[in-house]
Amino acid sequence: MTTETYEIVAIKYGEFAGRRRADSFIMADDHDAPHPIAYYVWLVRNANRTILVDCGFEEKEAAKRGRRITYTPARALETLGVPASRIDQLIVSHLHYDHSGTLADFPTARFHIQAAEMAFATGPCMCHAHLRLPFTADYVCEMVRSIYSGRVTFHDGDGEVAPGITVHKIGGHSRGLQCVRVMTSGGPVVLASDSSHFYENFEMGKVFPITVDIADVLAGYDRLKALAASPRHVIPGHDPLVLQRYPALNSQTAGIAHRLDVPRRDA
Repeated sequence: MTTETYEIVAIKYGEFAGRRRADSFIMADDHDAPHPIAYYVWLVRNANRTILVDCGFEEKEAAKRGRRITYTPARALETLGVPASRIDQLIVSHLHYDHSGTLADFPTARFHIQAAEMAFATGPCMCHAHLRLPFTADYVCEMVRSIYSGRVTFHDGDGEVAPGITVHKIGGHSRGLQCVRVMTSGGPVVLASDSSHFYENFEMGKVFPITVDIADVLAGYDRLKALAASPRHVIPGHDPLVLQRYPALNSQTAGIAHRLDVPRRDA
């Protein structure tokens, strides 16, 4: 089987500092301590392909939910010299608002999603306010429109997006959540997205409060580590520590765009 290796860039486009550990972990050990969250998308590229994992949200949704974004993901990519029109495949880990909100900014991309996630976001579970809270109807409808325009590839469990890039259904946090495994020169790196929001989740077995199935979450932590070259090759979806543990793409992008296909800087 032929494969390819890729560069991976984590791009931070927003943050929310006004959180506590109780917002991040069920049965938090210090529930009142501050615990900020970072919002990322992930650029995966080589000489043949330019792929994006997740597409974040925009200013209107940020204001509605009390979040702050520095750029839209498309604008952040432009600052790196990557126009949105260059993205040929866009992997949507799940349909929560902070991962699927700017599909229309990527007019030439093909979208990849788990069939279970589409069914969940448009089915009877959305009759319950608690379950639909992390979804935004307009974003879900944009994915539906993309289905009707022939731009969506559905996956059912494990699937290949390109040589060296595969998706794997994890579930738990959302019914059809998927992680992304990317082959690099240093071995496979797993972009966990929300199958592990923070390092503490998969390293210490702590569960994020927005959860559909706790058993799936806990089993997912083992799956992430099995898919990666090592636990150090698992990248959590929202942890500010990612930008401390990996080097900036260049001297101008510190704190914004950092490479993940290279060894971690911490011991």
